[in-house]
Amino acid sequence: MAISAPVRPGGAGHPSGNDGGTRILGLACRECGAKYPTSPVHVCDRCFGPLEVQYDYDLIAERVSRESIARGPDNIWRYRDLLPLDGEGDVDWRVGWTPLVRATRLGKALGLSNLWIKNDAVNPTYSFKDRVVAVAAAKAREFGFDTFACASTGNLASAVAAAGVRLGLRTYVFLPADTEPEKFVNAQVYGANVIAVNGTYDDVNRLCSELADQKGWAFCNINVRPYYSEGSKTLAFEVAEQLGWEVPDHVVVPIASGAQLVKITKGFGELAQIGLTSGKLPRVSGAQASGCNPVANAYSRGWDAIKPVRRPDTIAKSLAIGNPADGYYVLKIVRETGGAIDEATDAEITHGVRLLAETEGIFAETAAGVTIAVLKKLAASGIVKRDERVVAYVTGNGLKTPQAVIPLLGQAPVIAPNLDAFDAYLTGQA
Repeated sequence: MAISAPVRPGGAGHPSGNDGGTRILGLACRECGAKYPTSPVHVCDRCFGPLEVQYDYDLIAERVSRESIARGPDNIWRYRDLLPLDGEGDVDWRVGWTPLVRATRLGKALGLSNLWIKNDAVNPTYSFKDRVVAVAAAKAREFGFDTFACASTGNLASAVAAAGVRLGLRTYVFLPADTEPEKFVNAQVYGANVIAVNGTYDDVNRLCSELADQKGWAFCNINVRPYYSEGSKTLAFEVAEQLGWEVPDHVVVPIASGAQLVKITKGFGELAQIGLTSGKLPRVSGAQASGCNPVANAYSRGWDAIKPVRRPDTIAKSLAIGNPADGYYVLKIVRETGGAIDEATDAEITHGVRLLAETEGIFAETAAGVTIAVLKKLAASGIVKRDERVVAYVTGNGLKTPQAVIPLLGQAPVIAPNLDAFDAYLTGQA
């Protein structure tokens, strides 16, 4: 069973116009609390901590209800009052409001009685990155930028390219040269300036940080990062709404930079703060690939600091961030909520992809294979409990990483175009 919502004619149920001066209070440092105005900056100039958008939740609680959200568009902009825009986003672009699928067959295979899959493989460019980019691109345009760019492990590149086209922005995307060919195509087809860099994602990110300063462009995951990362909150908002405004007991989230896990947790907290849910928070667990496991390694060793992985080596390239910006905060959240972090080998990842496909009919990319493989381990160890309502986040489409599973599949049989040939094939199968 997949939970969605009926199409509601008439567009958003939110007032339009510029209200950011009251609803959006500005930015604050997560470490020292220093306040900043709403602007394209992402690092505190006092302590170098990350900046985060601040909201007037009392005002939001007055204007937002379950009913007003239900009147909104069937995309992320139904939650516009909890997102950092002064005006409206691209409400005609179907980003978000993706299926929440009751995963009965997969649950049975893993020994879980109440498992759900949040399937973000069906967004416009086939990953959850469309959510964060939709917010970042709209904010970049509000700030007056004409060029929109990113450092990417693959999925972000296509999302930036597509959103840039829709908003009339010039786009540049930078990827490691060994990124899957399908992800290069998925960015180039939109007409973006696509640049391959000989180096790791962290090398690409350093280059883009220098370009952001030198060129004055909007880099969605650098100088526009505080706004960009807020888009991931919608993955919490949708799950709660699709479950009848109830919060799951446990969520399992893949870890790359860590921002997605952090913001999903923030999203559930915001719903409680404005009175849309009971106040409960889920247990939060994270999943990494063994070939790029800095957060999982720190968790297993009881460390608070993250030791970067200099040369990631994993088929889950979309998670191959060796120095995750939000790793420290991921550790804090997972420990505080009673979750866990585990990792998956390449073989476990490909089998996770296959298991999800053959049980639930969802072909997802290798990052989802990491999530399913780790979920399997957490269920086997009892960390994810049999009767918990569990949501596993699937963040990208399998057509982006087909080469990873081809060795598991073998060649399709070839027969002559007649019944005798097919009967002979069936006999051979018996």
